[in-house]
Amino acid sequence: MKKLPLKNPSYAYLVSAFKEWLDILGHASSSVYTMPHILRDFFLFLEQRGVHQITQLEGQHYQDYFNYISTRSNQRRGGGLSTHYLNHHIHVLYKLTEYLSHKGVKHVPALNLRLLKPGHRSITILSQSEIRELYETADKYQQTSKTVKYQALFARDIAMLAVYYSCGLRKNEGAHLELNDINFDTRIVHVRKGKNYKERLVPLSKANAAYLQDYLYDHRPALVKSKTESRFFIGYGGKPMSGQGLYRRFKLLLESSANPELPQKEMGLHSLRHSIATHLLEAGMELQKIQRFLGHSSLETTQIYTHLLRKDDRDI
Repeated sequence: MKKLPLKNPSYAYLVSAFKEWLDILGHASSSVYTMPHILRDFFLFLEQRGVHQITQLEGQHYQDYFNYISTRSNQRRGGGLSTHYLNHHIHVLYKLTEYLSHKGVKHVPALNLRLLKPGHRSITILSQSEIRELYETADKYQQTSKTVKYQALFARDIAMLAVYYSCGLRKNEGAHLELNDINFDTRIVHVRKGKNYKERLVPLSKANAAYLQDYLYDHRPALVKSKTESRFFIGYGGKPMSGQGLYRRFKLLLESSANPELPQKEMGLHSLRHSIATHLLEAGMELQKIQRFLGHSSLETTQIYTHLLRKDDRDI
């Protein structure tokens, strides 16, 4: 049913918003791509059975959909569909109920399918003091490194924190950052390769501009091999860094920190993006401004951070 168009605009909107919500939670890019397709398949199933509004959803529809996909054949290999494939569909249904609850939809029917336990990927937020500890860790190792190249690596780590925390860039946005994307005169970072090919302009504070300039002019030349290389982040071997390479440096910073709790936390570069969004909201910035800062297509996606703050208040 993947090729058939959704007739209901509200279902089409839910698929799009669901995809951005998954991205906010920090799911793998493969999941952010495949799970909305499965949700779209479910909505097509509902349309064909006369269910045209999400408020009409009942628990039996989940079971009917599972029965439907269970009887479908594997068009590539022949025979029935794998348990992994079926469980993946159930996992998406669980994520749908979780998303609808976050969205504020009342009376979301319970999902009683048990092929897979409902997965949950929590968002880890670093406190501002923990962010400072990461900056201080990178600075300490830069100051104590005995070789020019290792000093360059830790100066690059500080620039990495500035890009992913202070600018709130996504992993691939930072990895694809180029030299001409940063205007130090206006202190603006031009994100040219954002999600869904959307561009945006991100402000840069004086302090973080200084971090980027220090790496760019004083340390990057010790790493880069080609004078024509335009990528901002350069690896030890002289080539542009991948998002995974930057992630490994971030994990190294966590492990090198004097704070024993930091390495125990399940975090990635996306955690820095989550953290700055939460800190800006705590500081009183309007949600619409945070939306533009992060490059979210819809305000609803940004509202997940209000849920996080409310949860923190309840915990306190």
